[in-house]
Amino acid sequence: MNDLQKRTWAEISLPNIRHNYEAIRARLPEGCRFLGVVKADAYGHGAVQVSRLLESAGADYLAVSCLDEALELREHGITMPILILGHTPPEYTETLIDNHITQTISALAKAKAYSEAAGALGKTLKTHIKLDTGMSRLGYLCSGDYFETGVENLCRSVVLPNLEMEGIYTHFAVSDEPGEDCEAYTRAQFKLFTDVIDAVEARSGCHFAIRHCANTGAVVSYPEMMLDMVRPGLLLYGYGDVSGKLDLRPCMRLVTTISTIKYYEPGTTVSYGRRFTTQRRTRMGVLAAGYADGLPRLCSNKVSFAAKGGFAPQRGSICMDMCMVDLTDLPEASVGSEVELFGPVNDINKLSDAAQTIPYELLCAVSKRVPRVYAE
Repeated sequence: MNDLQKRTWAEISLPNIRHNYEAIRARLPEGCRFLGVVKADAYGHGAVQVSRLLESAGADYLAVSCLDEALELREHGITMPILILGHTPPEYTETLIDNHITQTISALAKAKAYSEAAGALGKTLKTHIKLDTGMSRLGYLCSGDYFETGVENLCRSVVLPNLEMEGIYTHFAVSDEPGEDCEAYTRAQFKLFTDVIDAVEARSGCHFAIRHCANTGAVVSYPEMMLDMVRPGLLLYGYGDVSGKLDLRPCMRLVTTISTIKYYEPGTTVSYGRRFTTQRRTRMGVLAAGYADGLPRLCSNKVSFAAKGGFAPQRGSICMDMCMVDLTDLPEASVGSEVELFGPVNDINKLSDAAQTIPYELLCAVSKRVPRVYAE
């Protein structure tokens, strides 16, 4: 990055992503595939760059949320299999097929629509079936009294023409959370998933080549659920409560600079809403980062950032493009100095806790105007 353009930027460690991939891969049973989740611009890390790394490292599949994300990868030369986890309107079936993109099917009506669209083209669409086993989001409903109806709808789906039913999957709701209740819920989801597969394969004669349900939490805590493929998301990027069990490394460092330093007398109010008042003569720094860059406004007056010489408490309401920090006790910090908003020195969990959210949201919230700088 041109030094003249330095304002706020995100440093992405590709070696750390590769380390995490290899550490996770080493846990997999023989023959188990690795699907790298690169939706939401690879959780803010850059989908194209991360996908290129995973492709060169030997990963088997990628997952994105929508067609636009899949096409971005294809347009940048990524040739490995891509699974769309969300919905794609059936009128884009030809685009899916021509770009060799695998589509999730989450209901019988959608299966029929894709089948008809592919049939009209005289082509075949590769698909993965999604089961709702307790996430209560997308997927064929198959729990409790809906078991028989769910199995029947699946059996009707897998025999439809012009659809290649390559895989079947579900998503765990609490596999990354501790406690007996969470463990029991995850195990119940897994049993329902395998019971449905057994019933559908027995009744229809269909065989799913790829069964997958192990997300980040399950990869670490439930290795028996890895089956034919795993889907680590945040784990790949070195975040989450379970990442420490595998010695994984965080891969993003969000950095800004001090643009101005001013001195204020006691009793001076700071920023919108006058929610902070100086109690002493204060050396106040203005950072070139705000909520438009991904710094949550909810963190105002609750966090400190890593500056030269120590930690600088954030003061006043965080603005759209700027925020203020108290540098009174940090004489080494000067205009142009780097300040780490989160990274190896300033743990992202401190920021996410202050924002009453999770690290996922902060990573994805780093906006497009923040340049990504890649360490090879």
